[in-house]
Amino acid sequence: MSDAVVFERDRAVVTLTLNKPQARNPTTDPEILQGLNDALARIAADTSVSCVILTGAGKAFSAGGNLKHMRDREAGFSGSAADVADQYRQGIQRTTLALYNLEVPTIAAVNGPAYGAGCDMACACDIRVAGVEAVFAENFVKIGLISGDGGAWLLPRAVGLSRACEMTFTGDAVDAQAALVCGLVSRVVPNDALMQTARELAARIASNPPRQLRMAKRLLREGQVTRLDSLLELAAALQGACHHTRDHEEAVRAFFDKRPPKFTGA
Repeated sequence: MSDAVVFERDRAVVTLTLNKPQARNPTTDPEILQGLNDALARIAADTSVSCVILTGAGKAFSAGGNLKHMRDREAGFSGSAADVADQYRQGIQRTTLALYNLEVPTIAAVNGPAYGAGCDMACACDIRVAGVEAVFAENFVKIGLISGDGGAWLLPRAVGLSRACEMTFTGDAVDAQAALVCGLVSRVVPNDALMQTARELAARIASNPPRQLRMAKRLLREGQVTRLDSLLELAAALQGACHHTRDHEEAVRAFFDKRPPKFTGA
């Protein structure tokens, strides 16, 4: 595992920390992208993981792309226009897809600035919890760019089209309280309580049966892109499978026994 992404596990919860604080955790950094891709592949293959927390080391969640690399046309910004396009496809776009498509529920614990691709990475998570010092900005236009990593698809689904257009066209920053009002985050807490809040939320999620958590997330994802009748057909198939799991039987027994259930993922 790359030192640029710290992988920590506490029972069924994995915490991934972007770990280049001196550079404010640039999401275009090849080491960060490879570290995330490796970690997400590892999590996807491990059915005992029930929730993932993504956060940043230091004072920033992620300040987005590396402007020095852009200026010097190096790393993922070298070569012709076609070369740069290919590097986006093979680089940050792969990470966006891996994070968004991960079957396990994800929480972004946003501890500071989440700018550009950092904002988009937070939007690729299912739940966003912000510290009071968090700041969000879809500020690509400020440096003469557009979102190359999926923000035009992710942000409107998080805040609605009108608010997403305002953030995208102005590039203006949104503080934590404004992010709460527009639905970009689900709660704002003091920065020193952020990780504890995220861990408690992750633990509550992970206390549920892991297979059903993944199915529930799949339905929510499908519900954003499909018709109701198609979603109901998928729900029927998944629900039929749920009724024949041991975890469902255990949950029903525990309800009548008036005791906490013990789930195994079976």
